[in-house]
Amino acid sequence: MTNNLSWEEFTKVDMRVGTIVDAQLFPEAKRPAYKLTIDFGEEIGIKKTSAQITDHYQLQDLIGKQIIAVINFPPKQIANFMSECLVLGSVDSDHKVILLKPDQQAVNGDRVG
Repeated sequence: MTNNLSWEEFTKVDMRVGTIVDAQLFPEAKRPAYKLTIDFGEEIGIKKTSAQITDHYQLQDLIGKQIIAVINFPPKQIANFMSECLVLGSVDSDHKVILLKPDQQAVNGDRVG
């Protein structure tokens, strides 16, 4: 059964394109994760998040990668780190994440909708 979302509710979710500018190990996380620093352009700026994407991605491969993230969730404390956005990805049955990304170069901060 699917819970339908109204158009008004959907438009409240602020999804934007960003570029990962830094990626670090996050050993304090309960499950394997990376700390990501993402540039969302001049208007939004830099936001940080943690992401459980260690199964498919190496740190060095993440730098410069464009992603899609929700930027208007409230900050969330994860171990000793404050997450400021939610990177989006598909999740398989083994809980492994594949990042969502534009299929062409986009401008950081572009709205997804």
